Amino acid sequence: MLAEKAIASGVAGRYALALFALAEEQSAESEVAADLAHFKTILEESSELRNLVESPIFNKDQQGEGINLVAEKLALHRLVRNFLGVLTVNRRLDQVAAAISSYEKLTAVKRGEVTATVVSARALTEIQKKDLAATLKDIAGRAVKFETAVDKELLGGLVVQIGSQVVDSSIRTKLESLKMSMKGV
Repeated sequence: MLAEKAIASGVAGRYALALFALAEEQSAESEVAADLAHFKTILEESSELRNLVESPIFNKDQQGEGINLVAEKLALHRLVRNFLGVLTVNRRLDQVAAAISSYEKLTAVKRGEVTATVVSARALTEIQKKDLAATLKDIAGRAVKFETAVDKELLGGLVVQIGSQVVDSSIRTKLESLKMSMKGV
């Protein structure tokens, strides 16, 4: 439980932890996770939904109507509908993306997965992702679920963060290190 609290910190984390506990109690973790992932995808793709969720212009009644329509259209699990409703009533709907991320981390921990963030200079190909997954599994000793991001300023290489451990093999960092060592000469 202590690890769960560390993963689910802040306002969004507390909501995610509450939803996770309810889903676990009702043996609905996977259904809730799937529906949250679906909602997150729609949220990322729809500027109108993002505006409804993030804009303080809409009052909670307007947000509630919009969220109920989306939840009905997506046929979301009852727990997810209630979760979105609670966020709306408490004027915390702007925290939904962070809460979903916290929920995903909680389910990953329960499945015994490790979560990592991988930043590269260019988007990784599917083959590179597959090779990286195998390498990270060897390092961590268990399955590693990772999110990728692109930072063109890295020039090349990777920055991998697993928990609090960071492995920076980027060319930018190597050049900075060389620059610092040259100053000492």
